[in-house]
Amino acid sequence: MDLEIRDRLALITGGDSGIGFSTAQRLLREGVRVALSDREAAPLQAAVAELSQFGEVRGFTADLTDERQVQGLHAQITAEMGNPDIVISAAGITGPTGLFHELTERDWKLVLDVNFLSAVRVAHAFIPAMQKAGWGRVLFVASEDAVQPYVDELPYCASKAAILSLAKGLSNTYGQYGITVNTVSPAFIATPMTDAMMEKRSARDKVSFDDAIKTFLEQERPMMVVRRRGRAEEVAAAIAYLVSGQAGFTTGAVVRVDGGSVGTMV
Repeated sequence: MDLEIRDRLALITGGDSGIGFSTAQRLLREGVRVALSDREAAPLQAAVAELSQFGEVRGFTADLTDERQVQGLHAQITAEMGNPDIVISAAGITGPTGLFHELTERDWKLVLDVNFLSAVRVAHAFIPAMQKAGWGRVLFVASEDAVQPYVDELPYCASKAAILSLAKGLSNTYGQYGITVNTVSPAFIATPMTDAMMEKRSARDKVSFDDAIKTFLEQERPMMVVRRRGRAEEVAAAIAYLVSGQAGFTTGAVVRVDGGSVGTMV
């Protein structure tokens, strides 16, 4: 299927690994030019080097918790590559975990700043050019946790719930300008983030990495009927459709790529 986005320019934040990296690879194969952004230069450049075999991709370092750096990211990308037609916000952290009474205000501020306010800053910087062009695609990576919060990850869950609300509000605001705004909500995808979770669980329980995954699914995700971790490329496939020319009538939507983890219909 032709996704009708060949030669479009996509910005992907948090793009040096995981879902962002797989999405970049998928879009490059569709003929999309890619501006890849992340905070650390070395892994970003390694990702760019690996992805360059698939098409035109450039790396741009920026700390998205700093508004001035986001503005600088916007200026640099537009100067070197043009205005992005597609913005995919995939940057995020799990952040501090623990029960509510164990977490500090600083813990909350960190997670909300990285996962939510960074997405706000990026959208604020890049949407105006889409508005002028009369075409755009904005995609936020949320999580199953947004609608099914877990007691030891409440800052993360709250930040992802805020992303869903942001996306719906932006879709209502900018739909008249040919801009769609959607989210994907993955669950337990094989990424460096969940690798770290499983390594910690493996060490804590003195079991193998694979057994840590097995017990996690049994004890923490009993409704995930597809009994495995998802693959980043499976999330990337959903993202590629939502940012495509084929998806012009899909906006304000939440697409779950969660193996059935969320136990409700809506």
